[in-house]
Amino acid sequence: MAGRNGRTVRDLRRANRTAVLQRLYFDGPLSRFELGPATGLSSGSVSNVVADLVADGLVEEAGSVDSDGGRPRTLLRVAPASGHMIGVDVGETRVRVELFDLTLTELARAERPLAPQRHDVDVIVGHVRDGIAEVLATAGLPPERLLGAGIGVPGIVEHTADRGAVVHGQTIGWDAVPLEALLRAGSPLPDTVPWLIDNGAKTLGQAEMWFGAGRGARNAVVVLFGSGVGASLVTPEAEQGRAVEWGHLTVRVRGRRCRCGALGCLEAYAGAESLLARWREEGGRVPEGTDEETALTAMLAAAYPADGAAADPVALAVLEETAEYLGAGLSDLINLFQPERILIGGWAGLQLGARFLPAVRRHAVSYALRHPARKVTVDLGRLGPDAVTVGAAILPLADFFARGGRRPEPAPEYPVPAWRTALEERAPH
Repeated sequence: MAGRNGRTVRDLRRANRTAVLQRLYFDGPLSRFELGPATGLSSGSVSNVVADLVADGLVEEAGSVDSDGGRPRTLLRVAPASGHMIGVDVGETRVRVELFDLTLTELARAERPLAPQRHDVDVIVGHVRDGIAEVLATAGLPPERLLGAGIGVPGIVEHTADRGAVVHGQTIGWDAVPLEALLRAGSPLPDTVPWLIDNGAKTLGQAEMWFGAGRGARNAVVVLFGSGVGASLVTPEAEQGRAVEWGHLTVRVRGRRCRCGALGCLEAYAGAESLLARWREEGGRVPEGTDEETALTAMLAAAYPADGAAADPVALAVLEETAEYLGAGLSDLINLFQPERILIGGWAGLQLGARFLPAVRRHAVSYALRHPARKVTVDLGRLGPDAVTVGAAILPLADFFARGGRRPEPAPEYPVPAWRTALEERAPH
């Protein structure tokens, strides 16, 4: 039965379970006494919800603390083994699959390298399926125990009613690829386990906002700097983040051709692939037969030799120019969105690291308007190279929380009678 605000008893019960679960997840262990102020629920509601969550195996005791003159208070925490998630990063150089428990502790991982500029759809689908089967076998976990599989991919992800998630990945040659449908066909997972697919920059952003350098910020931009570049915008209106194709902002009219086919995109100057290409074009000695990560390491060693030898002037000039392009691109994000924080992640961003950051900050501030530039900080992400897979695993975790810690119910074969739905909604807490 719906109340005046349109919410049913079931909605309220789910919201209360979500509130308690999230507080224990992010701030636990906590006592029942502490959960009241933290969630805004009455002591009676907290006790009922906690009893419900303990009965479901989602919450467990975690010791006790002394109280002011009374009995010790029992601490509660989310039970790590009460749920498991898969996180997949379909990256530029490899497909990485990781299995996590409910507290995002890694239990197993599998990696499949990708040949340069090879994102054949069937190959990627095969790598994801095989990787999932491998991590489940390594951990000895039945697939039906999963809360879901989250996948971060390059490109724009369109969620459709008939084909699920469809990926428009122009830079990797994917044109309206029905990735979710392809993965479900012949999947090692039962139909009851959801697939949640989104842009890789968005999953990186979600991970940094939940557990990394973005925690506590209400308005932030998280940048993915890899072979190409992308970004995720997090605002109060888009708390889960919104992927923006920042790498395809035009920074130079009639400039270099980008992987997307257009001229003058930021990615054509600031991505690792273009950075190495420009070094090679200027006469740099890019190692042959190596992947981009190894080649970028060699470029950094040439530009900043550790043994006191003379720096490679070409490598140094290309890196300095890249820092300016990246800073100029960040200035557009500062002017458009006025974020509190900008965080740089992705394998190339982390590899260039602290050495690169001061120059990027300087250029970002010099190109941006003074007022928003004074209010923003530009830093590196904290979660390392696994941030995209962690963020992908957060997709089913966030969905689980939104359901109040309940798994998706299988669709009934026949319509549920209205009287049964009404009784369920009116059931006492």
